[in-house]
Amino acid sequence: MLSDRDRAILDTESRFWRHAGAKEDYVRDRLGLTPLAYYQCVNALLGRGEAWEYAPATCARLDRLRRGRRAPAGGRRLAG
Repeated sequence: MLSDRDRAILDTESRFWRHAGAKEDYVRDRLGLTPLAYYQCVNALLGRGEAWEYAPATCARLDRLRRGRRAPAGGRRLAG
């Protein structure tokens, strides 16, 4: 079961942030988390089925972004 904080994190990720730093300020002020702790929570939530049931589009977008960061630049393999 998702906690209120878990739902607040997913809701935060579903919002559009117009100004640089606005999301980080919101996370500190409203959720009481450092940006590092916040993103650790986001990553942990992506591994939970309850999060996907609560916010499927948000989780899919975040998972796609996370997988994209893991891929080699330009989609090329490194010669070895």
